[in-house]
Amino acid sequence: MSSVSAAAAPKRGKREINAQLRNEAIGGWLFVLPMLILTLTFSIYPIFRSVQITMYNWNGIGNPTQYVGLRHFQTVLSDPWFWNAFGHTLRYTVVLVPIQLMLALMLALVLNNPKLRMSNFYRTIYFLPVVTSLAIVAIVVRLMLQQGGVNLSATFGIKPPINPVGNPQLSMLSVTAFGTWYSFGLNLIYFMAALQTVPEELYDAAKVDGANWFQRLFYVTLPSIRPIATIILFFAVLGSMQVFEQSFVLTGGGPFFSSEVVTGYIYTYAFGGQGRASSPANLGYASAASFIMNVLILGVTMIQLYIVNRTNRERFTTERGT
Repeated sequence: MSSVSAAAAPKRGKREINAQLRNEAIGGWLFVLPMLILTLTFSIYPIFRSVQITMYNWNGIGNPTQYVGLRHFQTVLSDPWFWNAFGHTLRYTVVLVPIQLMLALMLALVLNNPKLRMSNFYRTIYFLPVVTSLAIVAIVVRLMLQQGGVNLSATFGIKPPINPVGNPQLSMLSVTAFGTWYSFGLNLIYFMAALQTVPEELYDAAKVDGANWFQRLFYVTLPSIRPIATIILFFAVLGSMQVFEQSFVLTGGGPFFSSEVVTGYIYTYAFGGQGRASSPANLGYASAASFIMNVLILGVTMIQLYIVNRTNRERFTTERGT
């Protein structure tokens, strides 16, 4: 009798373990199910639906019926205004990202100093634009630049008055400067969080070895935060490539489309008018332009990943060789 009980005990234990694992799996699926439903409904399904819409001329009312195949893709790729907007977007990214990240890192190094007084106040001041409405801030900045440009021109006797947001040569520069200032606080917080992950023992060891501030920065701080800095760089590039409100609200994409970006181009064709009075709303065409832009962003991201992986491999090879 005892032998039977002893043989049955491992079986009951195995069944209990399997039941426990099964319950944990069910609990895990139930835990992620709401987010999975939301992702499928508002992210995955719209992507496939958008690809389907690219095959039609459709103004967004009723069901699409006018099938055009791949004509929209051909039209977008041959449209010089699309590439003009893409050039502005690329220029915005190339100028904004390195300037903003370098300034954010430099200021993060200053604010991360435990001896700095009122550091929390300074962090709040720099982060404040991020938590305010971008559209409202852009309207205020537009009015300031317009009025300030006129007043500055009158002060120095410049005629005609300089309006940074109304000048084709200065409009894109104004959008880039505004975008750099507005999203600066977000990258600042990211870098401050990264700096706080560096062990203090590394700095103490570097000080014992006689390293000065610059040597500690280049041989301790930057290598330690490099993985996080790479993620910050990815987010900064992706965010700047999707710029919209900065251009649309500040300059309206003008004057003469001198500051139009790709998202503004897509918006124009999705809802019609807005600088192109002869262009009716066509969600199919806008979806095709959006799809092409996403492919271009994916290409930029893949180039970033290739450069980062190659740099990391070279660094790893060098370190192993030494």
